[in-house]
Amino acid sequence: MKSFAVVALFALLFVVAVSGRALDPAHASEPQYPVEKDAPLNTCGGNCPSDDCPGCPCGDTRSTVSISSICSKYGWSQSCCECIVSHESGGDANAANYNSNGSYDIGVFQINSVNWKDCSGGNPPCDVTTNLNCAIQVWKWGGNSFKLWSTCGGCGCC
Repeated sequence: MKSFAVVALFALLFVVAVSGRALDPAHASEPQYPVEKDAPLNTCGGNCPSDDCPGCPCGDTRSTVSISSICSKYGWSQSCCECIVSHESGGDANAANYNSNGSYDIGVFQINSVNWKDCSGGNPPCDVTTNLNCAIQVWKWGGNSFKLWSTCGGCGCC
């Protein structure tokens, strides 16, 4: 029984070391996706919080917009939209995320580059209005839901 306790302790320490976060009950209900606001802000003038963008599709100047204002421009759930945008870009219209598969997520709603051809003529949707229009299309493709955003589960909006 003593060896089981030692193994369990080492397993717990491994999980804490790998996750980088203590297993604290106060954090148990927090979403388990990366929150960009805690990432380093060195690449693209702070627009690429993952700090790994090979380029800056929307430039290197931050452009913060009102999350509640942009979310009020369409008839979806205001609270879900605000949660999604808050976690996706923090309201930075020039936010960029470079994905491991070589695609980019761009703008307030972090529109993936696989969608650019169909919603922004193949160009990065850096302009807030274009990004919103792309988000509306992606929302419709997701069955009028936010399920195509990776943050929808943490926001309770899938």
